[in-house]
Amino acid sequence: ARAGVAFVALRGERGRYVAVPACEHVFVWDTRKGEKVLILKGLKQEVSCLCPSPDGLHLAVGYEDGAIRVFNLLSGELTITFNGHRAAVTALQYDHLGGRLVSGSKDTEVIVWDVINESGLYRLRGHKDVITQVLFLKEKNLLVTCAKDTLVKWWDLDTQHCFKTLVGHRAEVWGMALLSEEKRLITGSADSELRVWDLMYIQEVKDPDEPESKKSKGSSSPGAEENTEEDETLELDEHPEERIVKCSKVGSIMREGRDRVVTLGTDRTGKFLACHGTDAVLEVFSVLSEEEIQKKLEKKMKKARKKAKQNPEEEPERSVELSLQEEIQRVTNVKASSKIKSFDLILSPKGELKMVLLLQNNVIELYNLDLSAQVPQAVRVSKITIGGHRSDVRTLAFSSDNIAILSAAAESVKIWNRSTLQCIRTMECEYALCSLFVPGDRQVIIGTKTGKLQLYDLASGSLIETLDAHDGAVWSIALSPDQHGFVTGGADKCVKFWEFELVKDESSVQKRLSMKHVRILQLDEDVLCVRYSPNQKLLAVSLLDCTVKVFYIDTLKFFLSLYGHKLPVLCMDICYDGTLIATGSADRNVKIWGLDFGDCHRSLFAHDDSVMYLQFVPKSHLFFTAGKDSKIKQWDADKFEHIQTLEGHHQEVWCLALSPNGDYVVSASHDKSLRLWERTREPLILEEEREMQREAEYEESVAKEEQPVVAGERQGETGLAGKKTIETIKAAERIMEAIELYREEMAKLKEHNAICKAAGKEVPFPVNPILRAYGNITPSAYVLEVFKKVKSSELEESLLVLPFSYVPDLLRLFNEYIQLGSDIELLCRALLFLLKIHFGQITSNQMLVTVIENLKKTTISRVSEARDVLGFNMAGLQFLKREIEAKDEVTFFADATERFEEKKRKRKKKEKMVLAVL
Repeated sequence: ARAGVAFVALRGERGRYVAVPACEHVFVWDTRKGEKVLILKGLKQEVSCLCPSPDGLHLAVGYEDGAIRVFNLLSGELTITFNGHRAAVTALQYDHLGGRLVSGSKDTEVIVWDVINESGLYRLRGHKDVITQVLFLKEKNLLVTCAKDTLVKWWDLDTQHCFKTLVGHRAEVWGMALLSEEKRLITGSADSELRVWDLMYIQEVKDPDEPESKKSKGSSSPGAEENTEEDETLELDEHPEERIVKCSKVGSIMREGRDRVVTLGTDRTGKFLACHGTDAVLEVFSVLSEEEIQKKLEKKMKKARKKAKQNPEEEPERSVELSLQEEIQRVTNVKASSKIKSFDLILSPKGELKMVLLLQNNVIELYNLDLSAQVPQAVRVSKITIGGHRSDVRTLAFSSDNIAILSAAAESVKIWNRSTLQCIRTMECEYALCSLFVPGDRQVIIGTKTGKLQLYDLASGSLIETLDAHDGAVWSIALSPDQHGFVTGGADKCVKFWEFELVKDESSVQKRLSMKHVRILQLDEDVLCVRYSPNQKLLAVSLLDCTVKVFYIDTLKFFLSLYGHKLPVLCMDICYDGTLIATGSADRNVKIWGLDFGDCHRSLFAHDDSVMYLQFVPKSHLFFTAGKDSKIKQWDADKFEHIQTLEGHHQEVWCLALSPNGDYVVSASHDKSLRLWERTREPLILEEEREMQREAEYEESVAKEEQPVVAGERQGETGLAGKKTIETIKAAERIMEAIELYREEMAKLKEHNAICKAAGKEVPFPVNPILRAYGNITPSAYVLEVFKKVKSSELEESLLVLPFSYVPDLLRLFNEYIQLGSDIELLCRALLFLLKIHFGQITSNQMLVTVIENLKKTTISRVSEARDVLGFNMAGLQFLKREIEAKDEVTFFADATERFEEKKRKRKKKEKMVLAVL
């Protein structure tokens, strides 16, 4: 719902493949073929943000729960996980080398991550509302962030503090971009203005008494006369020496859209800027480079001189300047087929601007803009639509052979193949509310919101017949058990009985299927749901007055009234033997009734919101319910027990369908997904299910607990990047267990040595089974093994929850390891962090003085040794590279490209063969 679309480089091509969020997964589509080429699988949380790395090899994905996962685009595998935010990630950005990643979140905090070391660097606090955009500067170690709190903040990453706040906005800042080699900042807010700021970087530390005018010379601000009084930037820092950047407002560029900016962005070169609001228009601007500005200025100067020559009495213009509108020019407006959700731009080597748009109605559109044309016009090159509906699916049905699935929404009916999950038919329809497969599975019937019944033929994909069945919406349809007809219930207070018949068309010789209206049952309230009993003797009808009335089918006489729900019954079903009826209501309860006397067996509190759909599993007394709380639950109608919950949907579940053999459930939700669930052969033990549920609740509560505080750390602008999770607690427990084992083994060894001394001979020492499993390693080596297995991103948080009683042992072990010269980087990082958080206790402990002294000596010498080795290797590699390039007078990697081309040729050949076979 929130994450954007992004071009990704795949198989050496840019501008062809796009990554889009799809609930908890990310799909990569080939826009040329309209095929899905890669699925980056998430866990349970929805994707909220995407950002490809500059080298094109990785994709960073932010999720609703605040996690960030980095995927490898070549293999599609997950490489790194970062846990730091407490709410959804709303902004992600790599630096230009791809070594650092910055993330902003709904929890108002910004975190900078080290991608190479796979760990968090620091957390920056300062904003008071959701972060909307984060940008690294290429040349300087600075970061710019903007948020819904109307502020744009500048951060110095060397000192990790905010040195400047721009307060020139009256409403939320929804987006921003850096232009003109980072000399300009452009921001988009809740109005139709794009505000432009000139940036001037002040290099050296200035004298505080030096007048301001001398400092800010250099960057002329074109169109400065457009500066408005009210939008003047307030400087929030008192000390001139702290100023690293000087911002001054140049003016504004007016958008055509009147509403807020939704997305504002540039292509990678920074030559093109685009933005869109909540409508279907993308506005594209081109940004002039320094040379182009100079050329334009020279032209203007020539004109001015010419003018001065012709009219000598006129006063000549003192200086010629370009207006802001001339520097940032509107190229064109791209009108999409529906409201735009997000976009991405890429400038192809041919000089075309490629634009990909993700639309509100679940469509991806790709446009090309030919920039060499006199009047550039965007042309739609491709469109991806087959993979889904344009709106929410309101009804589902399974064919009698369990193979085909029907899904219908406000604009189309789609037939899917259950085994391949491919859409095999798409037919246009009116707003569908209920559906069924006609016996034989060759036709389908749809009941619509306007009261029509539409009959479709699947072989041709055409609409055969439309009947005006009801005067209001057709809320429910049910096939008769003898399969000769069906019954419909509508908002016009009628239940109508229909029979299938074969009729002859004038145009064709063959007969075709049709529907004949045979009987009507008039009621006092709107009909919401109708169901037959399996023996076809009774008909249950749910009404708007919160009751369910049961009638005899042959005489249409009243038999029973089931009342007890506080709100209308939205769904119901009768089990296979006709003994039970289960009703689900908007009051969140499911009631199970006996059909012999109409007595209520049990009322179950089923969901946290309305129960939208209910269906019995064929040949059993188990049933499934779907609720607006995004959950699907299975119940036992004999024991009145909750069996299991199927979690996966992120929003309201509208409907579900069970396959006739009971092995599959398909469900449709407001999160735009259809989900297929399969019954496994694995037995379900209820006690285990409850235990797992309790564990999940405990893990959730751990994450919500207060974060541990670092002694001596001020809760100011900066903080630790990580957060306490169940994984960090488990990692700390593993370290504690390893140290315990080390202590026990050392005590045993002491005892063993004493026994050997007393006996005067060598007694065999029993090896611990854990150490034997690791290949008879020493206890201290085992502690190092456990330590190395802690994820890099979880190391600090794990050490933070480690009790101090284990720290002295760890420091002694660290001393031992560093002397051996193994894993210097990891050990130094852990050592420095432990010293930082336990400084007081370590320095006041006399026992540790010698340990710390030894560590000081060994650490410094080992680190300098490691740096020397790295420096030597780097110099050696560069020397070898120069040697080889000089020898061959070709670039080093030419061979690799040839191999790649060969692979490409083979793949194309293979694809041609596959297509030929198809």
